[in-house]
Amino acid sequence: MKLNCGDICPKTGAYKVVNREGKTINTVYVGAGEKMPPTQISDCHYESEN
Repeated sequence: MKLNCGDICPKTGAYKVVNREGKTINTVYVGAGEKMPPTQISDCHYESEN
């Protein structure tokens, strides 16, 4: 599942920050119901590690 910054996190857990080439550049931990934080690099999205 792909999430973008500002999306509501569906479940608590670790999410990979993935760039446009599909490379993981960071990991963040977000709680259910929280907004996904801004990425520090444009054109990135989040993917669940679970």
